[in-house]
Amino acid sequence: MRVISETEERTTRTPAGLMAGLAAPSQGSNQISTWRVEMAADVDSPLHLIDHDQIWTFIAGTWQFTVGDETVKATVGQTVVLEANEARQFRVIEGPGQAIVAMLPNGKAGAPGSDVRQALPWAQ
Repeated sequence: MRVISETEERTTRTPAGLMAGLAAPSQGSNQISTWRVEMAADVDSPLHLIDHDQIWTFIAGTWQFTVGDETVKATVGQTVVLEANEARQFRVIEGPGQAIVAMLPNGKAGAPGSDVRQALPWAQ
């Protein structure tokens, strides 16, 4: 058993928000990665895709996700499941927002139409 605390070393800040790594292979979890996302209201994530399914559970704010032609809103106590390789963009529409995200370890992100993929440091 392990108890893991958020650390500055496992936190990534981008123009869109903050990702604080929780469980991942680098912290002893071989089968799942989890992290906390924090975003201010009215800031768009980049349009991107992830090569693994993701499960987003919301603990603060109201979020809006767009995948293809579909846009959904989700708030505290709800969960959104995003399939692998779906181009997505999201934002907090009432916030600030926080979510806990889970996926298989070692996922990579990329831009739609590009073969270039980048590791997610908070999920490694």
